[in-house]
Amino acid sequence: MQNTKISWCDHSWNPWIGCSRVSEGCRNCYADRRAKQYGWAKWGVKTPRHITSVDYWKQPLAWNRKAMKTGKRVRVFCASLADVFEGHPDLVEPRRRLFDLIRQTSGIDWLLLTKRPEVASMLPPDWGDGYPNVWLGVSVEDMRVAHRLDTLRQIPAVVRFISYEPALGRLDAADISGFHWLIYGGESGPHFRADDTDWARAIRDKCKREGVTFFYKQSSGRNPAKHPKLDGVLHEHWPRSRRMRKVREQTGVRVSA
Repeated sequence: MQNTKISWCDHSWNPWIGCSRVSEGCRNCYADRRAKQYGWAKWGVKTPRHITSVDYWKQPLAWNRKAMKTGKRVRVFCASLADVFEGHPDLVEPRRRLFDLIRQTSGIDWLLLTKRPEVASMLPPDWGDGYPNVWLGVSVEDMRVAHRLDTLRQIPAVVRFISYEPALGRLDAADISGFHWLIYGGESGPHFRADDTDWARAIRDKCKREGVTFFYKQSSGRNPAKHPKLDGVLHEHWPRSRRMRKVREQTGVRVSA
């Protein structure tokens, strides 16, 4: 069922392509590399964003129909080749269309991940306590950008998650209260910066102490292993919350794993 190699979701989907760098975590951006490889878009603040096609935008509707038919929810990472909350002028209308699409697809859990957690002004007027099928995530590569957690923590969401990717330093001194899930991943690709297994161990133990679900995606490497283990244990776990259970009861579409 997956159309992505990203182990913590079922599908990745991009309403547009293109972004700009904001911190050290962006230095070896795989999305920039892929965009240049396929001629999709150029990276930078002033370059135009490539809005994906009308037919492509129909994919989530098909996934939702299947989810409603089978009673099995799917997780969609949006967007692997962009940042939903980038304040680029090309994205005002596409972002409105994206939230319209999200409202139509109650069988999908949308995972919106950003390096720009100052998102309140970009959320739709009816956001309220958060859409029941949207998980909000923030990328934090080390303590230099741990302040992003404080910002996203103030935004209501059914699930808040942390992408500790690419892991560039320790993060176990960060305040992870108010978050439900943390994904650890070392950097991949031809110019990867090596991580340290002790960083993963420390944040794993902190998550356990604080009741945050821990997902170990990979250690660093040019081609990281699929389904790796940390100290001999596979950590591929997804969050659970009281509000999530209520959503599934109301829609009749259960969690996918």
